[in-house]
Formats: sequence, C-alpha cells, structure tokens
Amino acid sequence: MSDPTIELDRRRFLGTAAGIGAGLGVGALAHGKTAENAAQPEFGAVPPPPMVTLGNTGIRTTRLAQGTGVAGGNRQSNQTRLGFEKFVSLIHHAYNRGVRFFDLADLYGTHLYFREALRTIPRDEVTILSKLWWRYDGPEANTSAAFREQVTKSALERFCHELSTDRVDIVLLHCLMDAKWPEQMKPYRAALEDAKSRGQLKAMGVSCHDFGALKTAAQTEWVEVILARTNPEGVKMDASPAEVEAVLADAHAAGKTIIGMKIIGEGQLADDRDRCIKYAQGHDWLDAMTIGFEKPEQIDDILRLLAKHPAVNA
Repeated sequence: MSDPTIELDRRRFLGTAAGIGAGLGVGALAHGKTAENAAQPEFGAVPPPPMVTLGNTGIRTTRLAQGTGVAGGNRQSNQTRLGFEKFVSLIHHAYNRGVRFFDLADLYGTHLYFREALRTIPRDEVTILSKLWWRYDGPEANTSAAFREQVTKSALERFCHELSTDRVDIVLLHCLMDAKWPEQMKPYRAALEDAKSRGQLKAMGVSCHDFGALKTAAQTEWVEVILARTNPEGVKMDASPAEVEAVLADAHAAGKTIIGMKIIGEGQLADDRDRCIKYAQGHDWLDAMTIGFEKPEQIDDILRLLAKHPAVNA
C-alpha cells in the first residue's frame, strides 16, 4: 500500500506550504543499535540524517537536531503545548528516523518531556543540549557573583535530575544580547567550567540574539559551541546573512562548533524551505542545525531535503 499524502501545518512551521508525501510506513530502530548504525539508510523513503563530529568537542551526533522551543518562554513552548503524549511521541518519531541530537532548554520547560522519552531511548545514543536562562536570577545588583555561581551549579544539578541523567552533553548560556557579556557572565562561566571538569557536561557555549554578542562569542576562547541564527533571507537573524556568515566562518576556523537555528526563519520561509536547507548545507562552517518540528511529517520532509542537498563538509 502506498503512503498517504500529508499536508504540513500551515499556521506554524510551514506557513502556506503545500502538502508533501510522507513515508510513514517504516520500522523503528531496535534499541540496541549504536548511533553509527542508526545512520545507515534503512528507513525506506525517509533517509536518516548524517552523523557528524561537533567541532573540537569530540561529540559525535546527527547533523539535525530536534528543536523544542518554538514560541518558547515561561517554561513552555509549542512543543510542550502539544501535551505529554504527542510531544513524547514526536521525540520518538525523530529518534526512529535516526535523529540523535535533541535541543532543550530550561526556559522551554522541555526537560521532563525528554525524560519520559528516555524511558525507552538509550541515553548513550543521544546528545542532549540544554540552555541556562540566567535571567531567572534577577538584576546583577541584587545578587553577588558567588551567589550566581552557586545557583548555576544548583541549576545544573536540577537539569540532571529533571532529565534523570548524570550529564547534559552541551550547556549554553541562553540568549545573549550584550557584546560585553563575558564579564557579565563570569560567575556562570565559572560554574560551567567546574561542571565540565567533573564530567557533568562535555561542552559549553552560548546562544546569541544580538550581532555584537555573536561577534564577541566568535572571539572568546571560553566559547566551545555557538548557537546562531542563519538562513538565506536574514529572517529573525542578528545581521545580514553575509555579515553573519563571515563571523561564523571565523569562529569555526578558530575551532568552535557552529549550530544553526532559524534555518527556515521560524516558518516564515516555509515555501522556500528547499532553498533554506540547500543554503545551510552549502556552508562548511555549519556543523549541525536545529529545527523546531511540531509534527512527524515535518521531520520526514526535512530529512528528505537533507538527503537531496548533501552538506559540503560531509
């Protein structure tokens, strides 16, 4: 029996996109398989994402990550608003398609949902990225540096508890918007360094929502991973595509891992998603990308496009 034709959600991820064919009649991965084996083409009409090594971190995972923070804030997002059953099912669909990289955040409230998925997904097969929303600590003038460092250590312990794991592979300082952030973030940086020394995380870095902050991140030795907005039209980006490309290329040349977000302009470029994926795949400075899927067929669509447009640095 042929697979049904499925139309993507027009209101969110794919705006006014036309319906696409989705190969839903495929088998799931057996739990005992390794991430390397999971990347083999055994998914019928929906190819799995390629495996990559994230810069100098030593982390081996998939080039595509399942994002979980569409319209995220106040510990919720469009993904959590799906409810436990649908969101956890979405995570499993991504995993069954070969995705091994999951992009979480404290601000999105997605830790507990992923913990539920980890009941049947082997922890060692997946890479977990989360983000620290340091603004919960209030104005700097109200707390000491020592307090901020300690509360960060407590937050990381909470992250592990919420996820029922002993480590979070990558932790980022969430949404930096000041070019002078290294001094402002000094207590948080110290706490992340301590966590890395104890094996509680493998890599640390920043997500940026300001061009000045992004340029600083590219030049800051402490930063190992940068999560940056990139797409061919500059939608929801920190500067023009050419300006951002130059900064990220320099950062990558310095050994930093670059993970792209807003690849499809948070759905605004849905009708042009083929070009968006081709654009992302055409940059040798891009190590991986995260996309906030809300439906299984969206995952399948992007996986087909990744296979259609192989990465230049594959």
